[in-house]
Amino acid sequence: MQTWPGTAYPLGATWDGSGTNFALFSEVAERVDLCLFDADGSEQRVELTEVDGFVWHCYLPAVGPGQRYAYRVTGPYEPRKGQRCNAAKLLLDPYGKAVDGDLRWDPALFDYQFGSPDKINDTDSAPFMPRNVVVNPYFDWTGDRAPRTPYHQSVIYEAHVRGITMRHPHVPEELRGTYSGLATPPVIEHLTKLGITAIELMPVHQSVPEQQLAARGLTNYWGYNTIGFMAPHNGYSSAAEPHGQVAEFKSMVKALHEAGIEVILDVVYNHTAESGGLGPTLSFRGIDNAAYYRLDDADPSIYLDYTGCGNSLNVRHPHSLQLIMDSLRYWVLDMHVDGFRFDLAAALARELHEVDRLSSFFELVQQDPVVSQVKLIAEPWDVGAGGYQVGKFPPLWTEWNGKYRDTVRDFWRGQPAKLPDFASRITGSSDLYETSARRPVASVNFVTCHDGFTMADLVSYNDKHNLANGDNNSDGTSDNRSWNCGVEGPTDDPAINELRSRQVRNFLVTLFCSQGVPMLLAGDELGRTQRGNNNAYCQDNEISWVDWEAASDHQDLVEFTSALIALRRDHPVFRRRRFFSGHRDISWLTPAGTQMTVADWRAGFARSLAVLLNGEAITEPGPRGEAITDRSFLLLFNAHDQPVSFTLPAAAPAASWQVVVDTATAQVATEASGAPEAELLSPASKREVGGRTVVLLQAI
Repeated sequence: MQTWPGTAYPLGATWDGSGTNFALFSEVAERVDLCLFDADGSEQRVELTEVDGFVWHCYLPAVGPGQRYAYRVTGPYEPRKGQRCNAAKLLLDPYGKAVDGDLRWDPALFDYQFGSPDKINDTDSAPFMPRNVVVNPYFDWTGDRAPRTPYHQSVIYEAHVRGITMRHPHVPEELRGTYSGLATPPVIEHLTKLGITAIELMPVHQSVPEQQLAARGLTNYWGYNTIGFMAPHNGYSSAAEPHGQVAEFKSMVKALHEAGIEVILDVVYNHTAESGGLGPTLSFRGIDNAAYYRLDDADPSIYLDYTGCGNSLNVRHPHSLQLIMDSLRYWVLDMHVDGFRFDLAAALARELHEVDRLSSFFELVQQDPVVSQVKLIAEPWDVGAGGYQVGKFPPLWTEWNGKYRDTVRDFWRGQPAKLPDFASRITGSSDLYETSARRPVASVNFVTCHDGFTMADLVSYNDKHNLANGDNNSDGTSDNRSWNCGVEGPTDDPAINELRSRQVRNFLVTLFCSQGVPMLLAGDELGRTQRGNNNAYCQDNEISWVDWEAASDHQDLVEFTSALIALRRDHPVFRRRRFFSGHRDISWLTPAGTQMTVADWRAGFARSLAVLLNGEAITEPGPRGEAITDRSFLLLFNAHDQPVSFTLPAAAPAASWQVVVDTATAQVATEASGAPEAELLSPASKREVGGRTVVLLQAI
């Protein structure tokens, strides 16, 4: 085969219309072979003889899109020194933009001999490995425009590409579970009807299931086990050609953009699927183990694990950092995504052992002209010591606010002494974010997410029910902060079912009336249940998939959720860009209508309060410098199990008060709803709020 020298940049396989340049970094390699595969699996090797700055490269003028390839790296195999090169192991390209085939678990995938981990395993792993594929980078993006929805106007919907469509009766069967299925009109129409501005997709990078899951007949459904940071997962593609997932993903993004919906990716740059020292050799480990992974300085055979997954990516090494940044830029520039949610983001800030908000990774993001301009959302913790970092990320970043989730759950299940925390969380968590010059939108507020109970299960189960996962119910957290309303699991008791429905509405009203960025878990508006499983990471089945057939039984909840999002969209008082000053813009009142005192805040038994949001005292200007005014709203929260009588404010800003929401019902009465029988109340009058109920009133 004709071989030209090629160039050391860009890394990966790059087709230019005439041929393909291949480039692979390895500081420890003594020889690198590019392995080309035919459709029948036959292998042809091309030795890379050009090396510049530890990048091995060549250009093959006869190779184009669709060519399957991988690498073999010859070099030192001394695990006790952190070196794990083994030419018998076929290795995926860290910069590969597509993967064809699936991993088949076999001892050949491991670089050591079972039972003798110090001895090298020279069995060829190629028969059990997937391959990379050269892709065609060209795509017709004509007419595509990023929505660029400001944070304070955003409503995020967390979803799984496969789970959101597998049971959708109006998505063509051949498209269910795929990028194309997510982009079909029935799914997009549902999102736009709700008022969703951004869909946050659970991991779409190429991933593989862990061996122990495969042995049980399960898989890593969530996808937090990445092996290719540039490649869209091939299992979510309906395309026939081996690299078709790239164009299919782009088409999905373009369709969502056309509907005004941003695409945010949940990304896992903290670890890879190669696990710890006894894990398989699939890519990074065999290319340059010490460059890509954090190893113990005293014993390089040991992998430092801040993720609970066996390894941690080495963010101290320039080529690992380059891989992360190149990957992020690729997904923005080539795939047109609008932002990222970083899984276990604290692990990316561990240059030594402590979490450092000024680490190299954050400095690179800060100065990058591409990555710094998209939405950046941190899961602000990892499993290492000192890893819980809520409120401590740099100014560009927003965060999944785990304290919001915990406090709101505690308040509505009736835990004592929660009023001060509850007040902080629903007003944007200024105690967490204001001191670092951030705004309320630094807080991504959520009650539920993929990790834990769905909202329906949150009000139906006290305990996890994870036996289906195969770990004797030992996996998943036991700190659910849930309340089953009196019976564990499904019940025919109408009173309990009514209470559960009301609690769901309480959570939704709290979420969409809080300052910050609201995030809704896919299916919560449809009453989705996982049957009490709070860790369905391995359940690629009806436990995890959204049940669209059941949506007909929860149409009132869909309408209720849509109306709340519309209310938030129409009223800037619920989505302020700046924190409340506490002077005229917000008032905290007791049920008696008096200002909350220090004693009231400290009363451990108190579970009720009123919040007055003054729409005429919004301090921040509009986008053109204009003053922003809005109606004033009064929120009456009652987490007691008994009704509480609230006295409405006697003075302005209301000539009268209209009841907009009462979670005792599923109705939202707004001007748009045209409700002719809206309940009107006079200032200083009394309004009873039922047990475990929230009432929202607007000044008219």
